[in-house]
Amino acid sequence: MARSVAGAKKPRGKAAARLEAEAWEEAALAALETRGLAGVAVEPLARVLGVTKGSFYWHFTDRAALLRAALARWEERATDSVIAWLATVDDPRERLVQLITRGSLSDRTWRIHVALGSAIAEPAVALALERVLRRRIGYLEECYAKLGSKPQAARRAALLAYASYLGLTRLRLEAPRELPEVASMRAYTAHVVAALVPPAGSRGKS
Repeated sequence: MARSVAGAKKPRGKAAARLEAEAWEEAALAALETRGLAGVAVEPLARVLGVTKGSFYWHFTDRAALLRAALARWEERATDSVIAWLATVDDPRERLVQLITRGSLSDRTWRIHVALGSAIAEPAVALALERVLRRRIGYLEECYAKLGSKPQAARRAALLAYASYLGLTRLRLEAPRELPEVASMRAYTAHVVAALVPPAGSRGKS
């Protein structure tokens, strides 16, 4: 449970407290995106937000608690919310198309993922990445299964699709000049979709 600090001004009402906690989490994610795990530090974030450290302690016991909350926010936004949105798409093939397209074109998603991959020695980060990996690969398996793939084939296809996504994130970091220009990225993404998504009307392989 978060503790108070002498001299800190308590937010007014539950909504204010909630919004302030969210602001810290968003600031932590922005710092993670641009400066890596080292950027998630209380004093620098307080300066960015224009508040004192006392504000931090209304919501979080320490930096580790903030990191866990920020990771949970990232998981919800980058995985759970995406899967929930895809549930509104009736066609299983179109779900795969949308999933691969969003993963290929989202700049912020890959930057945060790369930052987390570089900080995998941090236990909270390792656990978050493992949860996300299992959730995403599991969902990909479901998508391929609904296209008619048998379990083993669906698993292989899901692993290949996710490996493609992870490979793209590394290329963006290590060899960005090898990737298409922004104007051509959608055409490249269409090529990836064609390679990973069975043609319309086809049935999955055993």
